[in-house]
Amino acid sequence: MSESKDRAQVERWLDRMLANPHSRRTLLRRGAGGALGISLAGFLAACGSEGGGNKGAVQQIEKGKIASNMFFSNWPYYMDSDQLTLKNFKKKYGTKIKYVEEINDNDQFFGKMRPLLENGNAGGRDMWALTDWMAGRMIKLNYVQKLDPAGIPNVKNNLIDALKAPAFDPNREFSAPWQSGMTGLIYRKDKVARPESINAIFDPKLKGKVTMLTEMRDTVGLTMLGMGMDPAKATLDQANQALDKVDKATRDGQIRRFTGNDYIRDLPKGDTYMCYGWSGDATGLQADNKNIEFVFPKEGVMIWADNMQIPIGAPHAWTAEVFMNYVYDPEVAAPLAEAINYVTPVKGVKEVLAKKDPKLAENQFIFPDDKTLATTHLFNELSPADETALNERFQQIIGA
Repeated sequence: MSESKDRAQVERWLDRMLANPHSRRTLLRRGAGGALGISLAGFLAACGSEGGGNKGAVQQIEKGKIASNMFFSNWPYYMDSDQLTLKNFKKKYGTKIKYVEEINDNDQFFGKMRPLLENGNAGGRDMWALTDWMAGRMIKLNYVQKLDPAGIPNVKNNLIDALKAPAFDPNREFSAPWQSGMTGLIYRKDKVARPESINAIFDPKLKGKVTMLTEMRDTVGLTMLGMGMDPAKATLDQANQALDKVDKATRDGQIRRFTGNDYIRDLPKGDTYMCYGWSGDATGLQADNKNIEFVFPKEGVMIWADNMQIPIGAPHAWTAEVFMNYVYDPEVAAPLAEAINYVTPVKGVKEVLAKKDPKLAENQFIFPDDKTLATTHLFNELSPADETALNERFQQIIGA
């Protein structure tokens, strides 16, 4: 099926859905970012439109003048607190970066951006950092621009081997990792005992005091690990078994709510005692509250990366690419990694930080060793149909 026919069929299907009051309410409630977004990507994949018709559809970024300003959308707690990285970029290139922490959840962000991107508009944004699977969706839908290899030599030379060839962008033509990280348990050690197992989150004593993530792969993946299953080999049936457990915990009132990055507000307030959370966040939270801590459960953790991409319609695409290259200089990436405590994707950072403080080079949040990496798990790539079915059920359970 050709890309134009793909698009035409999808749009006709969308028009029919929007014409039906019940379907329209469902789509609007999901912000066109949950089941709809998955279904659209799945439909294109099922029709055999590899990469959403990327071949020849997206032009490579052209070299231009470095702009006086740039817009970067990112997640909270993902930049050094004084934004020295951005300030130093301005000193070197004269570009003031508008840095907005507006990504709380991949699907929410997609729902906000999709209407703009369908019209070739990025809403003024020049760059964002999205998790692997969502970065892949953006590529399939032709929503991001192709990078110019000549403009990012630092990425080519300094990207760590483990992140060089992801399935969603095997040649790294449309993305470069911002940071990588792990999903495990974060808890209040002044409220509960240190959890050893993922299953501690289901302890009835914590009823109404735990949260899980709106990121399906994290919540389902961790729950599967707690059930003795490997998310990297997950079948739809196994994933549904994990969802059965999550569903029951939701209906029983065990789970207070499902969150994006906003769990960072619940823990300090004491509304939440334990949650599924992201490794680097614990460092930012702990700086203000020593009782907050990240735990590597005995069953293991999930691992992922968030990826810089330059959207179609970006007003300053070349400047964004210059910034992408800039942060892959180990001397630039080192203080950033030290500040935010996520796994750095840049070679040479460990050596830079080791000169400053040898203990930093042993930080498992930034430089996980082989023992730590052996406990990490990816989520399996499901068929488009299974992916859609799983995501739709997950959205129903979390009330999205």
